[in-house]
Amino acid sequence: MSTHHVIPATPENMVLGYLDATTPPVLRVASGDTVTLSSFPAGGMESLPEMSRVPADYLAALKALPAGPGPHFITGPVYVEGARPGDVLQVDILEAKPTMDWGFVAILPLLGTLPDEFTDYETIHPVIDHERNVCVLPWGTELPLDPFFGIIGVAPPKAWGRCGSPVPRAFGGNMDNKELKPGTTLYLPVFNEGALFMAGDGHGVQGDGEVCITALETGLSGTFRLTVRKDQTLDFPFAETATHLMSIGLNEDLDDAAAQAVREMVKHVCLRTNLSRNQAYMLCSLIGDLRVTQTVDGNKGVHMMLAKQHL
Repeated sequence: MSTHHVIPATPENMVLGYLDATTPPVLRVASGDTVTLSSFPAGGMESLPEMSRVPADYLAALKALPAGPGPHFITGPVYVEGARPGDVLQVDILEAKPTMDWGFVAILPLLGTLPDEFTDYETIHPVIDHERNVCVLPWGTELPLDPFFGIIGVAPPKAWGRCGSPVPRAFGGNMDNKELKPGTTLYLPVFNEGALFMAGDGHGVQGDGEVCITALETGLSGTFRLTVRKDQTLDFPFAETATHLMSIGLNEDLDDAAAQAVREMVKHVCLRTNLSRNQAYMLCSLIGDLRVTQTVDGNKGVHMMLAKQHL
């Protein structure tokens, strides 16, 4: 029988701006257990509204955690018993809920998809209406919330050292994929004993692309089921929903990220069917939808959605 665990949103349970295989785990769980954790918005003091609106635990984390090479608060790592290098960690995303009544959206120097065109830097603080499940922009537009964690991953290989949080890689991390939300299952390759699962970078809503560099950056609480899979082998993250397979491509070049997403989907279609590689490639061309995940994280992201009903 599985056990449910809660990680308090305190500085000792978080790191700021990096993923590192040498970070001591904050929790040990059995395979199949569920974990609820919380995280704070990316960014520093310059991103805050008036101080009366800032939760005390967020301020405590800002003051206590030494700055890393990235701006993201990441909770963990969680050691999953039985996970070994070469295994796969199945991450069932069960819940993601905003914990604050505001978030921020910013245009920042030298960042975003059009950094040379948008130099009148600005930060806004949309209001989050929990009862109506919307955020309200300063000019009056209301957007439905669709929360997810921008960072979901495992620790990188020890040989890679400390990896800054902004760039997503084979361990997952800052994928900023809005489809990785409740109801989705993410599969991650394991590089270290215990897998060392981490999550953070709460988003209230985001468009594919995340073009100005931020989503609605806000605090989130989320629940995940962590299961070790020894019957699978992965080199790169892959995901699925009840209705779709989702391949993930990450590369500095957007064309190469798209090619990787296609290559990964072809591989997984072949694994799940009796189709040849040629047939799977043609099927992807007919019903696979390539989407630009984000264009702002160093390694750009492309994901392909393919409806399971056609397999």
